[in-house]
Amino acid sequence: MERGANFARIEARFNREKDYPLQDTSLRFGDRFVETFYTNHWYNIFEIHDRDDDRIKGWYCNVGRPAVWDAPDAISYVDLALDLWVSVAGWKEFLDWDEYARLRLDAATRARVREALYELTALFESKQPPA
Repeated sequence: MERGANFARIEARFNREKDYPLQDTSLRFGDRFVETFYTNHWYNIFEIHDRDDDRIKGWYCNVGRPAVWDAPDAISYVDLALDLWVSVAGWKEFLDWDEYARLRLDAATRARVREALYELTALFESKQPPA
């Protein structure tokens, strides 16, 4: 969809056959995901739209190492287990603390994860897109 100096935005469709419950909503086959990957942030953000009326269902954020462009049309990142769900009503919930606790990460990486959590929280409170 779009590519800048520090980000790439792609569109994808949810392709699981069965509905997947997620906090206050459900992901359904064909829901539209607008996924933004950053090379200068320790997270990515998926804006999730309903397949029928394209209304925004919420935002799913993965905490992970900054994205890498492996090839002109290939993006990868290392997922660090923690996720943030932000509902359209504005409430936030961090997910997968148990998975994160089991990761063997050095102190510097854990500090970057904490910074990413603070940054994401501030981002959604201010309603400003990351730079």
